[in-house]
Amino acid sequence: MKTPVFLSMILVTFISDFTNNNVALNEGYQIGDVVSDFELKNVDGKMISLSDFKDAKGFIITFTCNTCPFAIAYEDRIIALDKKYASKGYPVIAINPNNPEVQPGDSYKSMQLRAQEKGYSFPYLVDEGQHVYPKFGATKTPHMFVLQKTKQGNVVKYIGAIDDNYKDTEAVKIKYVEDAVDALLKGETVKQTETKAIGCSIKV
Repeated sequence: MKTPVFLSMILVTFISDFTNNNVALNEGYQIGDVVSDFELKNVDGKMISLSDFKDAKGFIITFTCNTCPFAIAYEDRIIALDKKYASKGYPVIAINPNNPEVQPGDSYKSMQLRAQEKGYSFPYLVDEGQHVYPKFGATKTPHMFVLQKTKQGNVVKYIGAIDDNYKDTEAVKIKYVEDAVDALLKGETVKQTETKAIGCSIKV
């Protein structure tokens, strides 16, 4: 029995998306989950964990890197997020999840140079051994997670993209991360909790 054409197309699309990590695999943290703390090395050589930020109300976690064109396109917007929200209790924490043996441009030294060149106002941490990003379920660079600090711990409130247009800042209509953080600061429920992260696959 021949497979109907439309089913074949769906199967091909699924396999392609699965291969490229575009399909949600339900691995890693989900909305409402409490995030385990971690300790990673910053570009200044110091070890950083979420518990170090005593006065934080939450966090804007971004898995990003030096080399991905999408990460580069979003870099200034990530810097702007920290400048806007760190003082309000939601600092940016950037984590490079890529394996530098596969992607030499994402070496620790390259991270240090990049942070210095761009004047990062936030930690830029290296996920040595690639142990942290799988816990989050991150698949792209950049991949965003907004956490809210509660009595139970740091709870995931948003997962996905920064906004709806990586190509052109001026053409952005929906600022997903900003909308999520603004809602949390107002004590409101985040309306759009998940979107599809747009970026390069994490290099393992």
